Amino acid sequence: MTPQELARRIDHTILKPEATLAEAQRIAAEARELHCASACISPVFVAEVAKMLAGSGVKTCTVVGFPSGAAKATVKAIEATVAVKDGADEIDVVAHLPHLLACDLAAAKAELTEIVRAARAARRDVVVKVIVESACLMKLAPDGGEQAIATACAAVRQSGCDFIKTSTGFHPAGGASVEAVRLMKKHAQGLLIKAAGGIRDLATAMAMLDAGADRLGMSASVAVVEELKKRRTGNDQR
Repeated sequence: MTPQELARRIDHTILKPEATLAEAQRIAAEARELHCASACISPVFVAEVAKMLAGSGVKTCTVVGFPSGAAKATVKAIEATVAVKDGADEIDVVAHLPHLLACDLAAAKAELTEIVRAARAARRDVVVKVIVESACLMKLAPDGGEQAIATACAAVRQSGCDFIKTSTGFHPAGGASVEAVRLMKKHAQGLLIKAAGGIRDLATAMAMLDAGADRLGMSASVAVVEELKKRRTGNDQR
């Protein structure tokens, strides 16, 4: 994989609560320079970042119901609609975890369907990713979480979303893991997979891609792409 190919698989991210507009703009500029898939920033910064990225080929991504996922579906639907109208090309929605822990497919699907319908009423081609906190599911759900992850995949797929995503990076249970990505790949049935949370070096990034991830959410994108460039340069000089 070339550094350019790796960058195209990355959502370059800043979602810390204390992030400023200047920091979000820096992330957008770095994403544009690297030619990342997207710059992922908090909803308050979407309008400004979307203007910066217009015509660059780098998408503007934001989050909905972040980080707990505990808001009502109607509130998440409103938040998604506002984000899309502000210029978001992609939205990462935090699912309501109790539905997934209980393996309640009907409730999980109903929530996501309401959000997707609202977002796509504002923009038909908006990409919707669903964050399911896979580490939490694998620690708290029976059978190591596989049934919960299978339920999550079914709810995401049947509601018309595009990606299932491992983590917010804020849950105490942890972030992405190779095991979780493999389970998602097993049950995806056409869904794309985004691994995020704790991916800070090239080895971890490549392990997630090898396990089946289609997209990576990272704040360490610049360092990881540079690490790959140095590795390839070193190999070429041998």
